[in-house]
Formats: sequence, C-alpha cells, structure tokens
Amino acid sequence: MKLPENPRLPTLGGADYARSLYVRLYDLFRGIANQVNALSEGRVVAAYNADTAPPTSGEHAVGDFLRNSTPAVTGSYIIIGWVCVAAGNPGTWKECRCPTA
Repeated sequence: MKLPENPRLPTLGGADYARSLYVRLYDLFRGIANQVNALSEGRVVAAYNADTAPPTSGEHAVGDFLRNSTPAVTGSYIIIGWVCVAAGNPGTWKECRCPTA
C-alpha cells in the first residue's frame, strides 16, 4: 500500500459521519502500519519499486534503486537489484550483487 495523497475522508454532516470517519481512519492507519511493518522486515511485497529487470523507460536519477523481485543464484552471486548510475530516460543501471560464498 502506498500512502494515499488524498485519503478521501467522509464529508462533514449526516448521522453516520462519525462512524464513517472512524472506519476510514481505521482502514488508513491499518494499511500504513502494515506497509511500515513490511518495510521494516525487508519484505519485497512492501516495495513498489521491485521488478524482474532494470527499467527500460521513465525518468530516473542517480542513486535510484530497484529491488529484484525474483532473486536467484547466478553463478557465485545473487542479483539483489539495480542502481541508477547515470540519470536519464531510462538512465544507466548497474546490477547490485551479493556473493553467495
């Protein structure tokens, strides 16, 4: 879950306003807590920038990082993601590797 830019809270008024507001805020905070917890545990489901290959389009800045959603042992290393080393569309991406031995 990404944090909503416009949480769409219920409009003021009406008999069910307080309950509607409570339910909406509860859902929002629960989603935020789940997202933060998954991020702190390093879970890939919490990363909206995970993919199976580096980007082929879109503007990217130096230092942007993309997690590998399908890491696997490749020889003596695992590709854990890609980092942008030159800005552009799509920029220049290099593998981030983790040795297995």
